[in-house]
Amino acid sequence: MEPKKQIELIRRGTVDLISEEELTSKLTKKKSLKIKAGFDPTAPDLHLGHFVLLRKLRHFQDLGHEVNFLLGDFTAMIGDPTGKSETRKRLSKEEVLKNSETYQNQVFKVLDKEKTKIVYNSRWCSGMNFEDVLVLTSKYSVAQILERDDFSKRYKGGQPISLIEFLYPLVQGYDSVEMEADVELGGTDQKFNLLVGRELQREYGKEAQCVITLPLLVGLDGVKKMSKSLGNYVGITEEPIDMFGKLMSISDDLMWNYFELLTDLPLESVGERKKGIQSGELHPKEVKTELAKLIMDQFSSSDANVEAIEEWNKVHNPKARAIPENIPETKLGPEFFQESETPQLIWVLAKLGFVPSTSEARRLIKSGGIYVDEEKLSDEKFTVSKNAEYLIRQGKKGKFIRLVS
Repeated sequence: MEPKKQIELIRRGTVDLISEEELTSKLTKKKSLKIKAGFDPTAPDLHLGHFVLLRKLRHFQDLGHEVNFLLGDFTAMIGDPTGKSETRKRLSKEEVLKNSETYQNQVFKVLDKEKTKIVYNSRWCSGMNFEDVLVLTSKYSVAQILERDDFSKRYKGGQPISLIEFLYPLVQGYDSVEMEADVELGGTDQKFNLLVGRELQREYGKEAQCVITLPLLVGLDGVKKMSKSLGNYVGITEEPIDMFGKLMSISDDLMWNYFELLTDLPLESVGERKKGIQSGELHPKEVKTELAKLIMDQFSSSDANVEAIEEWNKVHNPKARAIPENIPETKLGPEFFQESETPQLIWVLAKLGFVPSTSEARRLIKSGGIYVDEEKLSDEKFTVSKNAEYLIRQGKKGKFIRLVS
């Protein structure tokens, strides 16, 4: 594909391209560019926020370029200070290696394994001696490092910044030197680090890499960036029915952003759907279902996703609610009736792990989220009797369990 057409595909969903002129030149001179994206394996599970970057790497693969998936097993033990107001806890080598294995198991749901090189930066970082480190630090000034927004805020606020954190951008940039990357991708929060790599390549006599930044995906709450710790995420290994349920919960406004960043539907077609909703010709739920299916099809088979969507709609249709097949059945043994002949349901559900705790069960009941035999439960003190059977449903997620006592 000619450079102009390649850049059209590459530009979709990106924020910065530094610079288009340089990238055009690289594409003209080389058939295959070396694409770099670094991941510090500080958390083992990937979600759709990571998928934005992985999709762009896949675009490069489809265009015939070499993708280098850099696992920062060395830098993860330093801890990336990006966006942090305090020094980040360092991970042990064992934790990093364990998370690295999990990353590799998940990324190939998106990337072509045969066209992906897994690279570890410990390969060159671990062998650096003190003189090498001093030479590296001589390439950048403290004033330049303090230009980074989070460092600047912490410095002005009198919050401590360790010297090891100052080294992090330099080590990440040095990765680009060693790899001789043509292009490096990262989130907008990584822009400073990516530009350090570009400058260091020049300092070491290499051709400077182009830098591409991608937006941080907004989570299901529509406010903060997608994060597992915030609970507003969709994991890329989740079951299709769970993934569909989460995607259907996003706001109508947010789905246009998801169309652009998480699907390959032409932007012209996205615009047509937006006009269809505005004119009343299309229903938002219909378009959102299409969005969810397009995302899900990138992780699971189309047939499995159709089945999951049908099942979810049956369970969540208030006019024709259907009970799913194969509901797990649990026999309540004598241990449930030792302290009382009629134990409270919230205690039983917590003991079985159906809910995290009795307090969470109370909260669900107050919000109308627990059903017994398809009737909304309002009594927190509802008890379970012997020789009886109960169908329990957690309304929001459509989770069922059948209790037999």
